[in-house]
Amino acid sequence: MNPQFNRESFAEQLRENGIAYIYLGMELGGRTEDNTCYEGNRVRYDRLAQKDVFQSGLRRVVEDVAKYRLCLLCAEKEPLECHRTLLVSRHLAAMGLEIQHILADGTLESHNSAIERLLKQLKLPSHDLFRTHQEVIKDAYREQERAIAHVNESDASSVVF
Repeated sequence: MNPQFNRESFAEQLRENGIAYIYLGMELGGRTEDNTCYEGNRVRYDRLAQKDVFQSGLRRVVEDVAKYRLCLLCAEKEPLECHRTLLVSRHLAAMGLEIQHILADGTLESHNSAIERLLKQLKLPSHDLFRTHQEVIKDAYREQERAIAHVNESDASSVVF
């Protein structure tokens, strides 16, 4: 889909410019091969987040951020349409890391601002009489996940919405 970001050629381009590249797709990717992470044929991020391999990836990021300036890359232009926001950044922010998303125009948006923007996009209230702000945010994560999470095409007949 984005040949300029082919793992091997991208890594070589970065290396030529003095930038290290480490692939963590198995650990932090949104397309797991673990069938227990699917509901129907759609990935459930809450299930994926509980897996040891995902937790290992998070630990790697936390360890590396203490030594390096990190950038987690994706092909999506809009952070709210990327599993890195809904899955990875969510958990890194909960661990106390400051997350900044790079927008299409090059500006930065804090993770908290991105999630507030998601609430507006989904027309969810920032405050609710019957739910805490965190519960509303959890609902927003789940609703957006249903819209963007990977669907296993080999079993597209059993899509669950």
